[in-house]
Amino acid sequence: MPFTLSPPEVATPISPCVGTCCMGADGLCVGCRRTLAEIARWSGMDDDERRRWIREVQPLRPPPARP
Repeated sequence: MPFTLSPPEVATPISPCVGTCCMGADGLCVGCRRTLAEIARWSGMDDDERRRWIREVQPLRPPPARP
């Protein structure tokens, strides 16, 4: 039986957390650009919800403001 790799969409998405956990004045984490509600809900989201957030929501978030 040949060895095949699963497509990337099959793998469980990792967290968008980059270890810079600080909420900005805009209500978004300066590292991952999630709201507190999204951060709290992340562990309860299913894989499809996580993929959708990473693919559709995160790219729409503005970059953090420069000090």
